[in-house]
Amino acid sequence: MTASRTDLPADATAPVRHPDAPAPGTAVPAHYAHCFGCGAAEEHGLHLAIVAGEGVELAATLEVTEHHQGAPGLAHGGLLASALDEILGMLGHLTRMSCVTARLETDFRRPVPVGSTLHLRSRADGVAGRKLYASAEGRLGATDGPVAVRARALFVQVGLEHFAEHGRAEELEAVARDPHLISIPDYTVNP
Repeated sequence: MTASRTDLPADATAPVRHPDAPAPGTAVPAHYAHCFGCGAAEEHGLHLAIVAGEGVELAATLEVTEHHQGAPGLAHGGLLASALDEILGMLGHLTRMSCVTARLETDFRRPVPVGSTLHLRSRADGVAGRKLYASAEGRLGATDGPVAVRARALFVQVGLEHFAEHGRAEELEAVARDPHLISIPDYTVNP
């Protein structure tokens, strides 16, 4: 079997929780008010309320509604991948790494019915230079329920100028008018 780009390399170091990271048990703020995953915009999104765990871990729940369907009565796989991507990407709030998704590998283990609650957990597994390796899972009905989805991901640290250079002008102008639309702490960015 060949190695995946999400496999932890031998030179990876243990991730370190930043001293200014949200305390365990507290809510992690949405990084952008209109984010599909964690934002509070009423017209769209998953509205994930993510909570800091111990170490470099996060938790959230996703209430699966009829708006999340792919097949009749079942959650859409792409939507589940989006939820995992969000809770994985938010690990940057704990490490103070401003990252973007480079690779996301998702394993769908069992169907996720409409009306169920999916308990999501993510953890940072290692850091190698500008790369953050992480894993997550979603369990049905309870934190110790059956695993429905799993993911491994590779994130790459970028400077905040990445978002200014590639973001749509209308949203950037809105943020300039109302800086409260974003909630990004002062991250230290590797050169």
